Amino acid sequence: MATNQWHAVENDLVVGRGHASRRLDGRTFLSIDTWDDTVFDRLANAMLAGQAEPLYTVVDETDHELAAGWERAGFTTWRREREYVVPTGPATAPIPPGVVITAAEEAPLRELDRALRAEIDWRTMPAEVLPWQGGSTPLDPSKYTVAKHHGQYVGLLRLATYTRQPRIGVIAVLADHRHQGIGRALLSQVLSDLHHAGVETVAAEVSETNEAALALFSAFGARHANSNLELIHHA
Repeated sequence: MATNQWHAVENDLVVGRGHASRRLDGRTFLSIDTWDDTVFDRLANAMLAGQAEPLYTVVDETDHELAAGWERAGFTTWRREREYVVPTGPATAPIPPGVVITAAEEAPLRELDRALRAEIDWRTMPAEVLPWQGGSTPLDPSKYTVAKHHGQYVGLLRLATYTRQPRIGVIAVLADHRHQGIGRALLSQVLSDLHHAGVETVAAEVSETNEAALALFSAFGARHANSNLELIHHA
């Protein structure tokens, strides 16, 4: 149908659809919509033949049939993200001495973003913040709350506001400033702000390998709601 769209047609009826989307981080994700395994396999083969690899897809961990379809096409699990529901509430974590929690400005935020990307194994972070391959990283300061230590940006939290439920996309602190309670203070302040705005819960996605983040959200009463598998296909 197009360079990134496929239809499976039987007796002039569309019985399956495939789509390839290129995300901001430069990676291509595939999706297929059909109830027929044979149609799925043929669509997957056609899509794999027309795209540069590696290729990715995301499935709900409980959707065993869909995961099996992608595995038949040669995909393997690359990472697993746990989805949490976090209750909001008044701020409870103390703010470390010399630290200020505030809204972000673009220039120092971009500098902090570059510094964090140079330090962190992004395989432990949400998929949306993997290294940007298209040049300058797209940033919207209005989505960020930052921690400043004596005027320097040392930590950030990104909040994506959706219609039904806000979602924490990433929380990170520079290596030299970890284990001082800055990440906890950032999360506590954002949850407090949401609470005062009338929001009862916020969603968060955490890689199962990120033990520090798992412990942080657990300390705020996060409830494990679901898990997603990110699959990869190599040539």
